[in-house]
Amino acid sequence: MIVVHHLNNSRSQRILWLLEELGLDYEIKRYQRDPKTMLAPPELKAVHPLGKSPVISDGELVVAESGAIVDYLVEQYGQGRLKPAAGTPARLRYTHFLHYAEGSAMPPLLLKLVFDKVENSPMPFFVKPIARGIAQKVKGSFVLPQIALHLAYLEGELGKHPWFTGEEFTAADIQLSFPLEAAASRGGLDGKYPNLLDFLKRIHARPAYGRALERGGKYEIGKA
Repeated sequence: MIVVHHLNNSRSQRILWLLEELGLDYEIKRYQRDPKTMLAPPELKAVHPLGKSPVISDGELVVAESGAIVDYLVEQYGQGRLKPAAGTPARLRYTHFLHYAEGSAMPPLLLKLVFDKVENSPMPFFVKPIARGIAQKVKGSFVLPQIALHLAYLEGELGKHPWFTGEEFTAADIQLSFPLEAAASRGGLDGKYPNLLDFLKRIHARPAYGRALERGGKYEIGKA
């Protein structure tokens, strides 16, 4: 039995979605973020030394990292589903976007979250203007332009095909859901990007996405 070590408001939600798309049986072991730090609880370190989610257990095997988990599940249980055929242009796009989601798209969104917290965290009055100024400078000169760059790139890609790898929905679309949901919540994804908003609307309407939400529980991407 596959066990998903599921942290609330986290990337592990898309692993539940993938499992639902594949029609696989699985169990959920739930973990809650610390309400003050928003970090994963120490109990997750008993599963994997990094103490982060998502992590899955499949028998004696433990797999961490979203991309690795997606690749493992599709390869092991997909039976050709949710992954383009080897040697095709769609397969190359699939591999690119599977890694791009965390390697390129997520870092500027995480930086924005960090600097937003720096900007708004309580601190001595004489330090606050300096911290605020640094945070605003970094966001304005680097973080926000990088987010806009990636959103424009992804918007253009969906102008070519209905899905990121081409004509068919794949696990790469599942992998890209988290950064795009994060961008819609706190990263400037708005009406300037109609293709991306349509993508989010379409994935949210998928029955498997709905079943994953029912199994996973409350999901507030803005707090992830």
